[in-house]
Amino acid sequence: MERAREQASTGGPDQPARRPDETGTALELLVHGVGGTTPQEMLNDPRTVRITGDDIAAVFRRADDVDAENSPGDRRRDGPVPEAYVWCNLTSGNGTRALWLLLLPFMVVNLAHWMRPSARGRRRTVRLYGLLVRLAGLTLTVLLVAAACEVALDLAAWQCAGTRACADRHSWLGFLSPTVSDGGWWSSPGRRLALASFVPTALTVLLWYLSRRTWSDYESQQPPARDPEPDEDGGSTALGRPGFWYGRRLVARLRAAHTAAGLVTVAAAVAGAAARHDREPGGPALLNTLGLLLEAALAACAVAVVWVVCRRGRSERRIDRELDERFVRRLPLAALVLLALALLYAGWERPGWESAGRLPGDAAFGGLALVQGLLVIVLAGVAHALHRTDPDRRAVLRGLGGPAVAMLACALGGVMSGGVAQRVSDWLDGTGTSIDGPPVLLTWQASVIPPLIMVLLVLFGWLAHRAWQLARAEREAVARDYPDEAQDRARTRRIAYTRAMASLTDRGPRIVAVTSGVTLLLGAAALVGAMATDETPGEAARGTYPVVHGAAETAEALGSWLIGLGFILFVTWGRRAYKDASARRTIGILWDVGTFWPRAAHPFAPPCYAERAVPDLTWRIATWTRVTGGRLVISGHSQGSVLAAAAAWQLTPSTRKRVALLTYGSPLERLYGRWFPAHFGPAALGSLHREVDCWRNLYRLTDPIGGPVRLPGDHDLGVDHVPLPDPLSYGRTDLHPLPAPILGHSDYQADPAFAEERRKLLARLRPDLPAPRHTAEQPCPGPEADPQSSSGRSSA
Repeated sequence: MERAREQASTGGPDQPARRPDETGTALELLVHGVGGTTPQEMLNDPRTVRITGDDIAAVFRRADDVDAENSPGDRRRDGPVPEAYVWCNLTSGNGTRALWLLLLPFMVVNLAHWMRPSARGRRRTVRLYGLLVRLAGLTLTVLLVAAACEVALDLAAWQCAGTRACADRHSWLGFLSPTVSDGGWWSSPGRRLALASFVPTALTVLLWYLSRRTWSDYESQQPPARDPEPDEDGGSTALGRPGFWYGRRLVARLRAAHTAAGLVTVAAAVAGAAARHDREPGGPALLNTLGLLLEAALAACAVAVVWVVCRRGRSERRIDRELDERFVRRLPLAALVLLALALLYAGWERPGWESAGRLPGDAAFGGLALVQGLLVIVLAGVAHALHRTDPDRRAVLRGLGGPAVAMLACALGGVMSGGVAQRVSDWLDGTGTSIDGPPVLLTWQASVIPPLIMVLLVLFGWLAHRAWQLARAEREAVARDYPDEAQDRARTRRIAYTRAMASLTDRGPRIVAVTSGVTLLLGAAALVGAMATDETPGEAARGTYPVVHGAAETAEALGSWLIGLGFILFVTWGRRAYKDASARRTIGILWDVGTFWPRAAHPFAPPCYAERAVPDLTWRIATWTRVTGGRLVISGHSQGSVLAAAAAWQLTPSTRKRVALLTYGSPLERLYGRWFPAHFGPAALGSLHREVDCWRNLYRLTDPIGGPVRLPGDHDLGVDHVPLPDPLSYGRTDLHPLPAPILGHSDYQADPAFAEERRKLLARLRPDLPAPRHTAEQPCPGPEADPQSSSGRSSA
């Protein structure tokens, strides 16, 4: 059943329209968090009706509240009309969507783009930061396609099909083998490479198709078109700009560039082997000339790809509706034509040409690793310069969070590429002697996995010890928070342990810093070792001390198997997360943070659900307040609070002043404010507090995700509630005769403080007339600080 009361209006959501008689109706727009829930659970009623929306995202009400604005006198209940915005289908679905996890490096590098420090008056430096991240994203695309070329072209078509022992073990390669097929037409090395090139080409086309399809399914929702109001200055965050949630132009341009880069990579791998043979003494002069011309054309196309990626990024101050047709259509087409020419060139008859050794891939993979390392180092310098212009003590790693995450993205790409190549090589070469295997750099990169895991185990051991120390310290705090209760040591220990584990979230930056730093050092050592020895770690250590040789061989074998095992577990957990709600809530926060942001650095990253959710919320809030003139509270839990804040920033100032914001279990400052200071830093959150009518934030010390907003100055008196008690009752009472559970991140509405804070927010709002602005002398309504309660979490 579809209903949309805003259909009575004309024009856009912020255009003048005739409004029915004001009823003073109050609306609570509920926005759920990670993992989602059903509208029946959100509204606490089995009978719900879809008011507006579709099967992907929609607004629901109780059946009794469908026409609440027209007949408020018939409603026999207190409080506002509850309305639920359900967006969980944007991030969950059938098990096949777990395949998006294979694109995790692309998502991580896209996150690094949004992690830049806040800066004042450094527009060129900000653009340089975005450019470096986009170039790092381009190298990841080339690395992924190059890994597919390594598996299909080098290991399968060149080495295994060219070796009789390997081809005999794998009959499906027999028609490519010169000996098994008795010199068949496909047995020529160039034709084998041309045929195998369809695997990386299909991968590139698949990435292009997924990016284009998800754009139409997820990100094609245009924000409300509006003209800036006289008092609108753009705000303290880019999230309030009209074009922030509509990056169609940039995504299309980057998609064309990355697609062309993938096709050029395949063409270079195919043509490079043939051109190397033609340059040998006695080679055909005509083919040698054609090879040089083709390589020059591929180099020119590669330069064009880099130039397109280096062009200006997003235009957030306006909605970009026009595409760069010259690049979006012509660049991939040009790359496809060059690929076709490369296949034709490689497939030309060359008598006496035989495949031996490896394809020339060592230099390519080594060059990619070197470029990625240099990009991360330069990015760190740029981030440090930006952080110095506007220091934020809460920003993670002193503004270096973005470079650290970009390093992890490059490491993930290298590990996945090396792991797949190593496992395929082991599968093809059962004896380990018939083929040479993948480039030695990939083997070195796989071999650094065991040392990295040892470092991480030490780090997690330190975290466990730190949690034990915090739990001991929290026991006294628990006793102070429940002074009138008979103490139960087991109960106190359980509450203290939950608080200690929740506080470990604030140690996340240390984990990222150590992992990123160790990864950079180990990656550099792997690159130097591969380039210096041109041998695998086991071969390079032969002749040294037995313990060194044994450690090198063990690391090489373990690294290969660990990557294979990790790949299987990765897909399995991802599939379970999409199908199992409890698993999705456990690991979903990291995925939902990653896919919250638009694809500004990598077009093949998983789709951005916020480019659908934020316009949905903006349209609903703007039209409802304009049509009814009623009071509206945006009630956001967990990730829903981030969507609520983003939607509030998208409203016009006049509409924003007519709504209140209630957040609970919110990561707005604890995760987003620290990791994304340019967009959720103190200035941005402070402006949101000033511009909405009122804002209250609820959190618990047992919540591993939510936390206080920590606005500077006197503002925090009006935003953060004192930490809610958890559990609600320490022991058995008349109100709680059974033991009360430790709620942590869930069921904030079970606390009486939730209903009380919502009531105060609604009492402050008035139809058609915003309440007087709160000041330090007149904070948002809320309980006075309890001297017996903890003031908040300790900062990391």
